[in-house]
Amino acid sequence: MTFTVLVNAGPWLPVPPRGYGGIENIIATLVPELRRLGVTVLLASVGTSTEPVDELLAPFSDGQFGWLQRPYNQANGVATAHQAAVVRAVRQRDDIDLVHDHVEAIGLAMLAAMEPSATPVLHTLHWDLGKHPELYGEFDGGGRVSVNGVSAAQLRRAPRALRAHAIGHVHLATPLAVEAERRPIPDRAEHLVMLGRITPGKGQDLGVRLAHETGFDLVLAGPVGPYKQPDDLAAALRDPAAANNPDVRFWREQVAPLVDGSRVRWVGTLTGADRDTLVAEARAMLAPLRWEEPGGTFVVESLALGTPVVGTARGCLPELIENGRTGLLTKSEAELADLVIAAGKLDPAECRHEAARRFTPAVMAERYVELYEEVAGRPVG
Repeated sequence: MTFTVLVNAGPWLPVPPRGYGGIENIIATLVPELRRLGVTVLLASVGTSTEPVDELLAPFSDGQFGWLQRPYNQANGVATAHQAAVVRAVRQRDDIDLVHDHVEAIGLAMLAAMEPSATPVLHTLHWDLGKHPELYGEFDGGGRVSVNGVSAAQLRRAPRALRAHAIGHVHLATPLAVEAERRPIPDRAEHLVMLGRITPGKGQDLGVRLAHETGFDLVLAGPVGPYKQPDDLAAALRDPAAANNPDVRFWREQVAPLVDGSRVRWVGTLTGADRDTLVAEARAMLAPLRWEEPGGTFVVESLALGTPVVGTARGCLPELIENGRTGLLTKSEAELADLVIAAGKLDPAECRHEAARRFTPAVMAERYVELYEEVAGRPVG
């Protein structure tokens, strides 16, 4: 007896994405392992998705990410149209045992609004649960819709109504963790790296100040708003309207003045071997967070590459990092400089071993299968 899951990735980017795309990368990591475990996967994404699945549902031929930069009254129909197609497919078919939804807000709302006898739903929460208080604060899944978090810390911050529908958390995974302990450890450089979108919550402004004050080299790798590369951003800034983006404004006012190309460099969005080499050779991954990080993809990737994490003890970081073994955490920003120096004493092999034990795609998929069985009320496979 087969078990069929409709995995809803949304309309924004293909699976896997071409470069940046956090949720789409996680789905691309999960799907092969689900299929290995005998799950039949129907993927709701866009037509340019190349992830091998049993069937692709593609309301849009290509990713609609560009609409996210447009005014709400122009963009709001995109996710709605995609989700409407998902609901139609679920209603018209009798071979879907469960919907595993990853679409923020509207995915949860539209699937919960279906008839009580409709297919059960597991909705994964990838984001800050302080958002959407009108939806989350009064949410009622009718016993048919459950949610899971990507960390225990994330769920602890959820509104009570939403938390009542939570059946646990599943930490994120990375393919880099597979046999990570067997990968040769490269020679270490002395630079630190900050990986991810340049935005106030990630604390790049604090990172660049620390670099200049304490004399260590820092490499920033990630997009500024929608701009993935320095040339893209420079061209966009010829139009004064580009500065209205809050991440661009943060970059121009608080980060860029200290990016001198020597002590501090911004290399834009890196992928594949370029990103992995930058991280694997770094002294540490710097994470001076100013928000409650829900999932921490950059953390599990860093550990899998043998690079300890130095950061503030916020959000999911204390769950992912063993303090003093795979990283160093503090509640005081003033202590970060001392921890950067101490990070050189941590063993890269310990980071890789922990990643191989906890953060492989297989571990994530097996945990999701447990949740599928709980939501659907029957064994998978």
